[in-house]
Amino acid sequence: MNRDQAQANETNQTTPARTRTTAVDLIKVSANSRSTAVAGAIAGVVREHGRADVQAIGAGAVNQAIKAAAIARGYLLLDGINVVVIPSFSEVDIEGTERTAVRFGVEPR
Repeated sequence: MNRDQAQANETNQTTPARTRTTAVDLIKVSANSRSTAVAGAIAGVVREHGRADVQAIGAGAVNQAIKAAAIARGYLLLDGINVVVIPSFSEVDIEGTERTAVRFGVEPR
């Protein structure tokens, strides 16, 4: 094995299975979002990309996001896709102030 092959092999071994989410892949939810519309977006992204990431800032937005995740789970079960929701925290810079967002990873079980 030459040096280039060894480096490529090493890179493949150390690269995480999941890549970071880009802004295009992130579904942002507000307190005024319709939970059924967000659920449709989540289900569509999961069908197309295999997983979805949802972000919410504030109690009302988190409420809408978790309702949407539950509805999307029902939509996806009709297609034989069983998903789980994995919550986490994320720091987000909004107009120079740092806010804590709740992120939900929606992925097949």
